Amino acid sequence: MSQRRILFIAPHRPNRSPSQRYRFEQFHDALAASGYDYDYSYLISEEDDKALYSKGNLTKKAQMLARSFKLRQEDVKRADRYDIIFVQREAFMTGTTLFERKFARCKAKLVYYFDDSIWLSNVSDANRSLNFLKDPRKTARIIQVSDHVIAGNAYLADYALKFNPKVSVIPTCIDTKRYQPKVHCETQGKVTIGWTGSITTIQHFKRAEQVLLRIKEKYGPKVSFLVIGDPSFEHEGLAIKGQAWNAETETEDLLLMDIGIMPLPDDEWSKGKCGFKGLQYMGSGIPTIMSPVGVNTEIVQDGVNGLLAFGEDEWFDKLCSLIEDASLRETLGAAGRRTVEEKYSVEVNAPKRLEVFDRVLGE
Repeated sequence: MSQRRILFIAPHRPNRSPSQRYRFEQFHDALAASGYDYDYSYLISEEDDKALYSKGNLTKKAQMLARSFKLRQEDVKRADRYDIIFVQREAFMTGTTLFERKFARCKAKLVYYFDDSIWLSNVSDANRSLNFLKDPRKTARIIQVSDHVIAGNAYLADYALKFNPKVSVIPTCIDTKRYQPKVHCETQGKVTIGWTGSITTIQHFKRAEQVLLRIKEKYGPKVSFLVIGDPSFEHEGLAIKGQAWNAETETEDLLLMDIGIMPLPDDEWSKGKCGFKGLQYMGSGIPTIMSPVGVNTEIVQDGVNGLLAFGEDEWFDKLCSLIEDASLRETLGAAGRRTVEEKYSVEVNAPKRLEVFDRVLGE
C-alpha cells in the first residue's frame, strides 16, 4: 500500500497553540508509525502574533489577511495530492467558508475537528472592532460539507450531528510520558493553589479571586497562589504575579502546584470546553477542583478522582479540605492520574484517531 498523506490546516505554527498541540500535533508520531505522511499549513507567524493579539495595528492585520488568503489558495491548488485534508477549527480567520468548500470538492477527504462552542460569538478584546469580519454560523456550514467531523466532547458532537451524521468524539488527550506525577505534597512548606491558562481565559481564574482571598485570610503564609499563562496578570491581595507559559518548562511548572483549580461559568461557551486544564493537573498527579460544567462532570467523579465545586462556599470548603489533608491530596492526585492513563492518554486515544482516518479513506 502506498503511503497515505494528510494536509493539516490550522491557524498557528507548530507548538504555538494548546488547541493544536493537544488535538493533533502530539499524534504525528503515531500517524507516521501507521503509514501516514503529513504536511502542515499554518497562517499566523510569530511576528503576526504580536500584531494580531494587540489593539490597533490594522495595517499589519490587513497585510496578514492578504498573505493568509494567498496561502490558502495555494493549499487548495495542491489539495489533490493528499488523501485527507484535516481542518482544525477553521481554514481562514474570517467568516468565509470558501476554502472548506473548495477542499470538499477535491479528491481528498475533508475531516473537520473542533473543540469549543465556536458557533457562539467569541472575539478577543484586541479585535473587538473587527468582529464584523467573523461569522460564527460558519461552523455549521463547515460541518455540513465535511466527510467526517471529530468533536472534543459529547456536547459538541450533539451540535455537529444536527448537520452531519458522521461524527466521532475523541477527547483532549495528555501525553503521560511527558506529564509525570507529582511526588511531593507541598512546595517549600506551603500549599500552592495554581491555575494555568492564557490571556484570553484569565477571566475564568478571576471568578475564584474572592474565594482565594478567603483562603488567604484563613491560612495566611501556609498557602501561596500561582498563575501560569498570563504574565500581565497581577493581584496584590493574593501576592500573584502571573508567569508566562513556556513550552520547555510547561510540565515542570505545573508541578509547582499542590492543588489545581479550573473555575468556569455555567454558560453555553463553557459547556463546549474539553476539560484541558483539569486533565493537565490530573495527568500530573495534582489534586484537582473543577466547576461542574460540561465535560468536567464526565472527567471527575466528585471525591473519587478529584472534586467538583459549585458556588463560593463549596469552593471554599473543598479547598480547605485539601489544604488541611495531605493524604487526601495524594489520594485524589493518584486517582486523577489513573483516570488520565485509562481514558485521556495519547496511548489510549491515538488508535481511535487512526481508526477514524482509516474509516474515512475506506468509505
